[in-house]
Amino acid sequence: MDLYSWIKAAHVISIIAWMAAILYLPRLFVYHVSAEVGSVQSETFKIMERRLLKAIMTPAMIASWVFGLWVAVESGAFSQGWFHAKLLLVVLMSAAHGYLAGCVRKFANDQNTKTAKFYRVLNELPTVLMVVIVILVIVKPF
Repeated sequence: MDLYSWIKAAHVISIIAWMAAILYLPRLFVYHVSAEVGSVQSETFKIMERRLLKAIMTPAMIASWVFGLWVAVESGAFSQGWFHAKLLLVVLMSAAHGYLAGCVRKFANDQNTKTAKFYRVLNELPTVLMVVIVILVIVKPF
């Protein structure tokens, strides 16, 4: 069996999981903002957000990085311009992940100060990054 193909498949699977979580978490925040502090609804959102971050989003991000770097080394991608741009965008996606993790902590401590509109707009950042990353990987424009 071709190990490279298995690693590449694992990379794509982990990216799908990471993107699903990173796109869903800000939507949870949109609804959490309207829940009264200390309410059953607010406490339920805290559990959902923590579990999504800890059980899916962070492990998927780590797997995406591990498998992605493996694929990059095996394919010689480090010598290609499109890959450098992709790598920068993945670093930005990881920074967005870190920011969202901080938001989970703020909600957990009832210290959120942002609005639902803020989280709706924030939800677009990973989407835009994902679109550009996919174009870079598939089209390889430079």
